[in-house]
Amino acid sequence: MNNRICLYILIMAAVTYFIRVLPLTLIRQEIRTTFIRSFLYYVPYVTLSVMTFPAILSATKSLWSGIAALLAAAILAYKEKSLLQVSLAACMVVFVMEFFL
Repeated sequence: MNNRICLYILIMAAVTYFIRVLPLTLIRQEIRTTFIRSFLYYVPYVTLSVMTFPAILSATKSLWSGIAALLAAAILAYKEKSLLQVSLAACMVVFVMEFFL
């Protein structure tokens, strides 16, 4: 059983390694296509959003406090407030909403 787990971990590590190395080895020249360049530019932001959005809604006791904090953070971020101000405001909204709900 222990050998099987080690084999699974080794296969998983190899697959992860090849996924990260293949683009570096196959694409040697500069990407000139505007569509692909713009797509690759936004990949980190989309990945971060996909990872954090469910956590925002499920980290609180109530779904409504998570939604209210998300809306408050989105409004402050749209108004170009600092990251500290946005995160403090979202935490305060959750605190107040959880107190009343």
